[in-house]
Amino acid sequence: MDQKKNSRRGFIQKAAIAAAAAVAAPTILKAQDQGQRNKSAETGPFKLKYAPSIGMFRETVGSSDPIDNIRFCNEQGFRAIFDNGLMDRPVEEQQKIAAELSRLGMDLGPFVLYADFGVTSFVTSDPEKRTLLLDRMKQGVEVAKRTNAKWALVVPGRYDESLHWDYQTANVIENLRYCAGIFEPAGLTMVLEPLNTLHDHPGLFLTRIPQAYLICRAVNSPYIKIVNDLYHQQITEGNLIPNIEASYSEIGAFHLGDNPGRNEPTSGEINYKNIFKFLFEKGFDGTLCMEHGKSLPGKVGDARVIAAYREMDSF
Repeated sequence: MDQKKNSRRGFIQKAAIAAAAAVAAPTILKAQDQGQRNKSAETGPFKLKYAPSIGMFRETVGSSDPIDNIRFCNEQGFRAIFDNGLMDRPVEEQQKIAAELSRLGMDLGPFVLYADFGVTSFVTSDPEKRTLLLDRMKQGVEVAKRTNAKWALVVPGRYDESLHWDYQTANVIENLRYCAGIFEPAGLTMVLEPLNTLHDHPGLFLTRIPQAYLICRAVNSPYIKIVNDLYHQQITEGNLIPNIEASYSEIGAFHLGDNPGRNEPTSGEINYKNIFKFLFEKGFDGTLCMEHGKSLPGKVGDARVIAAYREMDSF
């Protein structure tokens, strides 16, 4: 009799355990699945091609070596990098950067080809200045060939106080047409950058997105586009998403930075999550260069930048 009771008791206990496991299994599996998704969201590729500058995370990497820094960015889920100083690097280093980006399947954002804030250049019809500009464009093409770069950034310089604004605009358009003739055979696209004059760069000719859009439409070349720096445009004109929408056909890349402070998203007033969501839904596949500082110093600052982009990428 006791043996039967023990057997029955054991059966009931096993049945209860099995029933509890059946109830708990979906919850456990769901939790595990959620954990895997959360891990993927924290370490997997970002939805958009946010591009840190080479060396942005050197405090954490522990090295200024560009290859080490590129690999770290890739491990964090970034699918692109940018390097404003690419033209000034030794040829061998340029080639190593290109090879590593190719190996990792990462994109290279626009490098700075010409950005002399102190002189009138594109706004003039002076043949000598045009020759100097075109020589510089040819140098940029050679860098692009070595690095597989597809985008080069140009700031058209200062405005001329002695020349009517419309004549300056016409000269800029004409000079850019000459540049397009150099860029087209190489498959290199110039992106023009409007910059703010209120805080950072007084005296420049190109300042607004509608102005850049007008110039690109007038040049009428697929090799002359805009880089929309959202930090600068928040200062100059705001209205960020409507201006992106209106000029979208002429935008080749973006620069990022919050305002005030020009640090990572979430440190200022710009709603980057909404902007990124808008660009993702538009199917934007270009680079978004993280041309900004860090709100916190050292490794903590590095981690904060990465966390900010994970947060803004969670739309």
